[in-house]
Amino acid sequence: MTGEHHAKRILHGALNVKSGEVLLFITDVWNHEAHQTFLHMIRRHWRGWNLVLFEDRGSPHTAATSLRQAKALHIEVRFLPRATPELNAMDHLWRHVKGRGLANRATASIDKAADDACQYLLALSRRERLQKAGVLSGNFWLAT
Repeated sequence: MTGEHHAKRILHGALNVKSGEVLLFITDVWNHEAHQTFLHMIRRHWRGWNLVLFEDRGSPHTAATSLRQAKALHIEVRFLPRATPELNAMDHLWRHVKGRGLANRATASIDKAADDACQYLLALSRRERLQKAGVLSGNFWLAT
């Protein structure tokens, strides 16, 4: 149908691959403005840290304004190779949430589902997050 709107929520996440700490942000759009807001959240959350953010090549991540913002916030951005979600630890966590945290559950609203997904991740211990993200496997590509 023309004009029909499909509700969606975008879950943004950053995982500290050393500690298992996670930072989450829910938006209704995936654009460079939302990404830049998340970059500010990351910097505030991990204030004083030397940050390296591994990202896929989605347009909000590669936008010139996002790259300038990351540089201004002293966040080093490194892009994962194309079509390699297996290298993205946060993607592993999202798959786990979809498969375990949200599967076979009735959802009252899209907002509730997004909140439930975040609450599920936050309820995991830091070690569980690292495990589910594949960081603790002997094959994790990024030596910590």
